[in-house]
Amino acid sequence: MSDPQGQRAAHLREIEAGQWDVLIMGGGASGLGAAVEAATRGYRTLLVERDDFAKGTSSRSTKLVHGGVRYLEQMNVTLVLDALRERGYMLQNAPHLVHRLSFVVPIYEWTGMPYYGVGLKAYELLSGKLSFGKSEMLSKKEATRRLPTVKTEGLKGGIQYWDGQFDDSRYAVALMRTFEDNGGIALNRVAAVKLIDENGKVAGVELEDTETKQHYVAKAKVVINATGAFTETMLHMDNPSEAPVLSISQGTHFVLPTEFLPSTDALMIPKTADGRVLFAIPWHEKLVVGTTDVAVPEASREPHATQGEQEFLVDHIQKYMGRRVTGSDVLSMWSGLRPLVRDGNASGATSKLSRDHRVLISRTGLVTLTGGKWTTYRKMGEDTINKAAASAGIKSAPSVTVGLKLHGWATEASLSGADDSEKVYGSDLAAVRALGASEPGLDDRIHPRLPYRRREVVWAARYEKARTTEDVLARRTRALFLDSAAASEAAPEVARLLGRELGRSEAEQQSDATAFQAVAAGYRFQG
Repeated sequence: MSDPQGQRAAHLREIEAGQWDVLIMGGGASGLGAAVEAATRGYRTLLVERDDFAKGTSSRSTKLVHGGVRYLEQMNVTLVLDALRERGYMLQNAPHLVHRLSFVVPIYEWTGMPYYGVGLKAYELLSGKLSFGKSEMLSKKEATRRLPTVKTEGLKGGIQYWDGQFDDSRYAVALMRTFEDNGGIALNRVAAVKLIDENGKVAGVELEDTETKQHYVAKAKVVINATGAFTETMLHMDNPSEAPVLSISQGTHFVLPTEFLPSTDALMIPKTADGRVLFAIPWHEKLVVGTTDVAVPEASREPHATQGEQEFLVDHIQKYMGRRVTGSDVLSMWSGLRPLVRDGNASGATSKLSRDHRVLISRTGLVTLTGGKWTTYRKMGEDTINKAAASAGIKSAPSVTVGLKLHGWATEASLSGADDSEKVYGSDLAAVRALGASEPGLDDRIHPRLPYRRREVVWAARYEKARTTEDVLARRTRALFLDSAAASEAAPEVARLLGRELGRSEAEQQSDATAFQAVAAGYRFQG
């Protein structure tokens, strides 16, 4: 049996065992992508995350693997090309987590048919050999067949195109395990508290285990700041006078019953009142609707939807799906932050800021990766490690990640018959099922309205570094994102199972469950 406490203790001891080639701060898409890139080149690499892997932006996305249709309209062809290429690699390298998805754009103006038809055909052609499928014009009858609840008044027809969908935090877990499969060490609940300065250069980081408050010093040839929306916290630790480099934007999503759009196709509205694309997407047998784009003054570890964002989504759902959302309809509601690189026009709309990434190297040698988007995480990591290795004088090694199969890689055919909640384990699914059969009760569901079983809680503790009930219910499973009330009700049992694996007292288990329920309250519709 795996010993998660013993493994964590061993990894903490290794922090101070010699110099690391690469030390990465941040366990979201950016940090994990860079970590996999470094480890697969043979660099001795440590990744630390203050909270949990994908706790921030990387678990709160719209769940799309896409080139970005609106970036094409903004004429950012380079970003679209990169994203379409990377989209194809993600499908090839993690087919258990990524799949093709059909989108339908309803058209309400005759001029929209040729305008969006040509644009989406260009989008298809730009993907070349990695195309996900052909776009096509749809009649009004066919558009309404595919989108049964879409507003029909004024509808002229529609356009179908193909893009990708994934489970974001499960993809992050696969990256973390791929990183460790290749010799790296990843630690969550470990915070950077101070950069180590030697002769004016960053030579490492003082770290704190946030569970025990014990401190460690990790020395490294190069330190990478990949902390997403909290990038500037680390930049100011390096240089307190550092000018702001980010604009922070918040996006909110609703999760609704599929009755709002009973279809296997997703709905895409190209332009809403705030300038964003609006999606209604089938995901894990629910419907995800979002997202908004609202500038916020600073990053928050637990962002919450504003009243204005909730009203925006309610209004647009009624406008395009003909049904008014009530409190009981919203099964969950979440908000995520986007770290957008400033372009000198800080007062402009965040929806118009580029999603390009940027790699910065300070005078002290601190390397910062910021901006970007989930779909281009691999390219972001490759660029970062190229520049970090050159800056630190680490021996050059070629990237191998374009064709690197991620942990759990399994074909769709090999997972035939598995539920959506099971497919995310890929080739590990047989072992997960065997764990469920190893002890009475482990195959029981954690809640009648959730697809997850007790075995997934135990698996998360033993093999996926889950440390809290939130880790399990928000990111190892997607319970909190699918039904916040059910997740809250399941919390005591999840805390008990997790506490058993991690050797925690009843009081500690109760505290963990209570802390999760406080978080879950923020996922409930307040309108």
